[in-house]
Amino acid sequence: MFLLKARDGAARLGELVLPHGRVETPVFMPVGTLASVKALSPLQLREAGARIILGNTFHLALRPGGRVVQQLGGLASFNGWRGPTLTDSGGFQVFSLRERRKLDEDGVTFSDPHNGDTLRMTPESSIATQQQLGADIIMAFDECTPYPASYEQTESSMRLSMRWAARCRKAHEDGAQHLFGIIQGGVYPQLRRESLKALLDIGFAGYAIGGLAVGEPKEEMLAMVKQLGDEMPQDRPRYLMGVGTPLDLVEGVARGVDMFDCVMPTRNARNGSLFTGSGLVKIRNAAYATSEKPLDDACDCYTCNNFSLAYLHHLEKNRELLYHQLASLHNLRVYLSLLERIRAAIAKGVFAAFYTAFKTSPLAKV
Repeated sequence: MFLLKARDGAARLGELVLPHGRVETPVFMPVGTLASVKALSPLQLREAGARIILGNTFHLALRPGGRVVQQLGGLASFNGWRGPTLTDSGGFQVFSLRERRKLDEDGVTFSDPHNGDTLRMTPESSIATQQQLGADIIMAFDECTPYPASYEQTESSMRLSMRWAARCRKAHEDGAQHLFGIIQGGVYPQLRRESLKALLDIGFAGYAIGGLAVGEPKEEMLAMVKQLGDEMPQDRPRYLMGVGTPLDLVEGVARGVDMFDCVMPTRNARNGSLFTGSGLVKIRNAAYATSEKPLDDACDCYTCNNFSLAYLHHLEKNRELLYHQLASLHNLRVYLSLLERIRAAIAKGVFAAFYTAFKTSPLAKV
């Protein structure tokens, strides 16, 4: 399912061969938590350059339920996105909803943040739900370890995740979807190494780096990515979960990462923060109220080709829903076009020069 086509230093150019299509890597996956990337249609996503999107098993299990999606033909039919999809297992919610969950050896009992109903998730039920959803790539159910955590706490959490990973693999058996294991271990190199070995012994189609971008210093995050990039198998895709800024993506590629996802481009857009080649634009700033200029005259997105800063400022100030669409479309295009340029640089063998130039660019500072 993964073809490694070229390397330029640690940076890798590859291709995911999936049931719903082929995806060139390195790739950024827009986050569609509830089978929808907020404010954007599948057509808009495709035109912006998206080739694979992400859904969340926990939230879809609550609403509308895996069985409903299965009866309606799986995610590809349910949401109209005909390309590949990856589903997160619900492991991140073990971290993000830790005040509303009870964890034990068998799994996790959650309290629904919307209505208080309980939801029980185990490795087996997570895999079953993801199979109902019909994603191309599914993830092992794990405990995303918080930061900070002691060595002992992190070790216990990581080993629980490895026991759950083995159960996920058994539950998956000969399933048609590609199952990825998730490396845990916090910021402790030895625990990360132990986690990777355990997952390699179990055997997965791909390997994800979890438990980062949860509050640790950026230097520690990059050190863990560098270590794992040196040690992960060359013939499997590498996925850095929940990361991050444009610079984080470039730094990840430089350390051998193939896949990324993050809510940042769409969430920041909805909150008035827009990424451009000249740096961050806070569209609420009154200075934009009469500007005829486009948001970014070097951007090829629909928003920049058709609308002024003044119009975007007007829409956001008056809480017009169109703002969310135009802003999200732009920020996603910035991310997706960045990955296009990265892939081109790797293919030409000039990624090192691209990396050096990008680190001093305004976009690297947003």
